[in-house]
Amino acid sequence: MNIRTDLALEATEMAGSCNGVRLSSQTYSNMKVTKIRVLNSEGAQELGKEPGTYITVEFPSLSNTFRDTDSRLEIIGEYINELLPGEGTVLVVGLGNLNITPDALGPKSANKILATRHITGKIAQETGLDKLRSVAVISPGVLGQTGVETGELVLSVVKKIKPKAIIAIDALASRRLERLGCTLQIADTGISPGAGVGNNRFAINEKTTGVPVIAIGIPTVVDALTLARDIIPDFVFENDIKSEIYPKGQMMVVTPREIDLLIERGAQLISLAVNSALHQNFNLADLISLIG
Repeated sequence: MNIRTDLALEATEMAGSCNGVRLSSQTYSNMKVTKIRVLNSEGAQELGKEPGTYITVEFPSLSNTFRDTDSRLEIIGEYINELLPGEGTVLVVGLGNLNITPDALGPKSANKILATRHITGKIAQETGLDKLRSVAVISPGVLGQTGVETGELVLSVVKKIKPKAIIAIDALASRRLERLGCTLQIADTGISPGAGVGNNRFAINEKTTGVPVIAIGIPTVVDALTLARDIIPDFVFENDIKSEIYPKGQMMVVTPREIDLLIERGAQLISLAVNSALHQNFNLADLISLIG
């Protein structure tokens, strides 16, 4: 049976040791960072993940106390910065549907990203903001709202403003409930909007856009069948309970009851970490004041 997960860490846990994959980790006072490098096609086939770098950050649940100036924000920002080109405009894309809470992480994060591409010339110099990196931010919505593929909208903007990189923020799917709201993944392999809920759309990656795409997300849902597979003994699946879990063949996902809080705090964490990564000449307190 297929186990649905967007997390490379979980794919590694299921696959075990395999060729073409390198793993390293570092522990901080309040979080653990695991870096997984998928080196070649053999490793990609073993994990079901594209070759590239996947950074997984594990921390206490966002349902617990969360402070804007938490030291982990700057550390996460440094990991994001590692994957970005040294200069040039960066396009930040908040993927997802603002009207569906578990899928609202991208748009809510984008709303708190500091857009600076329009701050130039004397205005920038007179306000002391001339050292801000050029950043553009969009929340393109979803196909059902716009009638246009998200990837098509992103590609149109890329052709117009010609960024040096894209940061795509989206909600992810995990295989375990305990990882929801306490795990963050950063990857340089791009993203397929809707993949977490089995609704793959136009991929947003370096191949389709022509520029590096850094994908950032927090798992907010678990596929119901994947969850059942974890908690029910294997032999039960001989009787094919898929029709019981997916009524009328429609996929179901599970999300925690405090999902609204997890989304708000997850968006705050991601946006501040991304702002910190993009604007290295400013400290976190200054960036928070600029966002307002």
